[in-house]
Amino acid sequence: MWVVPEWIEAHCVVPDGFNRGKQFRLYDYQLEYFANFYLVKGSAEFDPDSPLLGPAFVYRRSLLIGPQKLGKGPTTAAHVCVEGVGPALFAGWARADDGYACSEHGCGCGFEYPYEPGEPMGMSWATPLIQITAFSEEQTGNVYDALRPMIEYGPLSDMIPKTGEGFIRLPGDGRIDTVTSSAQSRLGQRVTFVPQDEVGLWTKTNGMAKVADTQYRGLAGMGGRAALTSNAWDPGENSVAQVQYESAAKDIYRQFRQPPAALSFRNKAERRKIYQVVYGDALKPRGGHIDVDSIEAEAHDLIERDLAQAERFFGNRIVAGSDSWMDPTVWDERHDSDARPPAPNDEITIGFDGSLRDDSTALVACRVEDGYLWLLGIWECPAEEAAAAEWEVPVGEVDAKVAEAFKTYRVLKMYCDPAYWQDIVGRWAAEHGEKVVAEWWTNRERAMVAALERFHTAAVTGQLSHDGGETLARHVGNAKKKITRSGVLVRKDRPGSPRKIDAAVCAVLAYEARGDVITAGWVAHKKKPRFAGF
Repeated sequence: MWVVPEWIEAHCVVPDGFNRGKQFRLYDYQLEYFANFYLVKGSAEFDPDSPLLGPAFVYRRSLLIGPQKLGKGPTTAAHVCVEGVGPALFAGWARADDGYACSEHGCGCGFEYPYEPGEPMGMSWATPLIQITAFSEEQTGNVYDALRPMIEYGPLSDMIPKTGEGFIRLPGDGRIDTVTSSAQSRLGQRVTFVPQDEVGLWTKTNGMAKVADTQYRGLAGMGGRAALTSNAWDPGENSVAQVQYESAAKDIYRQFRQPPAALSFRNKAERRKIYQVVYGDALKPRGGHIDVDSIEAEAHDLIERDLAQAERFFGNRIVAGSDSWMDPTVWDERHDSDARPPAPNDEITIGFDGSLRDDSTALVACRVEDGYLWLLGIWECPAEEAAAAEWEVPVGEVDAKVAEAFKTYRVLKMYCDPAYWQDIVGRWAAEHGEKVVAEWWTNRERAMVAALERFHTAAVTGQLSHDGGETLARHVGNAKKKITRSGVLVRKDRPGSPRKIDAAVCAVLAYEARGDVITAGWVAHKKKPRFAGF
């Protein structure tokens, strides 16, 4: 029994094109999506005086990832129609004597369902409040511009007689609004349904991650739910789409049809196979609206300029952006879960990058024997402005952590970017030897380019490994390319960004120190290392 899918096909119409006003037929991916979003928990007892709203459903939130032109906008528009005037809530389990029509549960359209005993029934919200949300007004138009004609040119026009430019008033004093990050006064409302569009672009940096969290709190108060849609995201941006997809939460429905990894997006013939997988029956040869040749033309044009973006948009794959310094997939592959954990007296090198107030300070270790990296310590400036204004690096804690590292391990070399820390680095050198603790200025362009290239090559070829730590992975993922006359440097995504890269720089320094130790003549020895020049 497909209550919601049947309701959509009976009430919603195609919003544009030559078929505008005709019945909205669900593609396979849409049927799968709505069937899961409205999946009801087992046959629990139902109290008609206290309806089970949000908790009746298996999922409190959904994430639909699809390629460009798939039709996510009209899909969400149909979803808004359901949540606005359709059977969006669980109305209990049908009994043998149940006769049912929409009018009996608030819809008012007279559409009848042949319920069988034991089947779940649906009902409408009494006062729905829906916020179609996106980063910009132009993006909210992806949904709203499909929603209005879907209502105006079909059966829903009798139930929703007037649609406005900025909002739509619903029966029962409900309404549908479009919301962006600038609409702060409306973001705390007790909403019943929130479609969030293009969440692959929502990040902490642009403020949209905070918008998402605010709306989730508002939904929780009403037993409402959210529906997130996006293209495949750039894994270096830590977007809302990525966070929701990678979350351990089991009550988030994730629909993400990805092509076989063995198919190359560079190869035209294999690209066609990828389209067949990710677009499915939405392609014209299968009765859909998408012309594969048009998709191919757009993808081919974009490939010439930005392969990663083309593969995300049209191949529905998670691919790092072209400005990302390290492909997160490569970094993840270097996680060695079978490696011997760091142990006392291991011979290591250390990378240090210090700050005082508005940045991070970090220490990363590299085992000389096998190039295994791990984070010794990090002190990060808080993201909140008020807390950041009062924050300073706890110098004493950093100093103690360095002393602990020298006491625990056999530190053969420590490279320090000494900006703001010259006096302390000098003291460390005096305590542990100038040949062990050395300044390594990262603002030396040619030297830094060479060190970054050696580190990147080692990661790609598997010459280094790491412990899988989240913080180090985040800093490596945050690092963007900065193209200079000498070669590739790393930078943050923008000046003053809270997305720090300091631990990544420390890892590079630690690995560079290891290389210099080995070049100087280090060889592994069970009791005591032998090396020349130290």
